[in-house]
Amino acid sequence: MNGKNRTAIRQGTRVLIVMKADQQSGKLTEGIVKDILTNSLVHPHGIKVRLESGQVGRVKEIK
Repeated sequence: MNGKNRTAIRQGTRVLIVMKADQQSGKLTEGIVKDILTNSLVHPHGIKVRLESGQVGRVKEIK
């Protein structure tokens, strides 16, 4: 699943995100969603979340 729809993402969901610093390389970081930061229901680049580790990025894939 991709991370463009907010309805598919909940707290506790395991996801792969791309952080701002890693956008050029496309490096993905895996983690569990702590907070959903995007208010809109859909975002073309992925819903922005904060992981339990504190890292912030846009969801590229839902595990």
